[in-house]
Amino acid sequence: MSKTYKVTVDTKTFIRFWLVILGFAVVGFLLFKAATALLIIGAALFFALAINPLVQKIAKLIPGNGIKLPIAIAYILVVGFLSVFLAIVVPTVVNETVNFARNLPETIKAVSGGFGWLNDFGQSIGIENLQGEILANIQRFSSSIVNDFGANFATSISAIGGFLAATILVLILALFMLTEGPSILDQFWKNFKGEKAEHTKNVINRMGNVFSKYVSNALTVAMVNACCTATAALITCLCFGLDPGLALPFGLITGVFSLIPMFGSFIGGCLVALLLAFNVWGAGLAFFIYTIIYLQVESNLISPKIQGKGLQLPALAVLGAVTIGVYMFGIVGAIVSIPIAGCIKILIEEYGKSQSQKA
Repeated sequence: MSKTYKVTVDTKTFIRFWLVILGFAVVGFLLFKAATALLIIGAALFFALAINPLVQKIAKLIPGNGIKLPIAIAYILVVGFLSVFLAIVVPTVVNETVNFARNLPETIKAVSGGFGWLNDFGQSIGIENLQGEILANIQRFSSSIVNDFGANFATSISAIGGFLAATILVLILALFMLTEGPSILDQFWKNFKGEKAEHTKNVINRMGNVFSKYVSNALTVAMVNACCTATAALITCLCFGLDPGLALPFGLITGVFSLIPMFGSFIGGCLVALLLAFNVWGAGLAFFIYTIIYLQVESNLISPKIQGKGLQLPALAVLGAVTIGVYMFGIVGAIVSIPIAGCIKILIEEYGKSQSQKA
């Protein structure tokens, strides 16, 4: 014979339970509404940490009373340089992209002129003119990119305005983080005393240094890669009679891809080699050989010199972090995944030390 159990809950416990549920719901709703603001603050923190080492070095060379003024001047110099660089590079990249899309059908047609086997293969599967069909589709794709570029740009004015407003907010917040952040943190930590508080402060400082140094060093390696690629692409274009204006966007392409850990530099170099091969196959082959040589120099000389010993993470952890970052936030996730993994490593090490001390 089965027994029945009766569970009784007093009114106070019942109210507390639903208040907790309601509290979580309200917090989730507020976080959802503030998602854009939180992203802007996160981007400002990321930018401030990334340029902090460079700003600190420049600030030491600037005379001034106190700390805030030299840091503010150094920040303005760094942001000004980046703005001028983007103002020069972005229009060039856009123009070269449109020109490449416009000339893509002729380029593919010239490259595939000797691919008569495409029609033979097409006939074997029931397609009379496979090569012609491929070229026609490429022609339509290219025309749609060129024709829709202006319309898409016009319809994106509001989005561009929102992006500019967010960028201005990020720059202003980053400036205040660099100038006011240290004093705010000092005031915050004064409220906590004792060995445990000091230990927590040191751990957080270590995590901040890991993030800052890794991002700034990765950007430095990317800039070196971009400059070397632009120089190599310029020489290649001059040797094979191609447009020298391709060198700058090609350098930007490899610089951006090199921010992706492990495989980014190789992917960027292969992409540039493929684009050059579309014009002259010898140029693509020459640049691919350069890419292989440069990757050896970067991995054995440039990266160790700039990044030092790095975060000392195993390759499996790096690959896993990059995979998670890419699938969650794209290329931005790939960039920040490694320093986040380094911070997690620090937390695990500190937790292990605390457990061993208790034992």
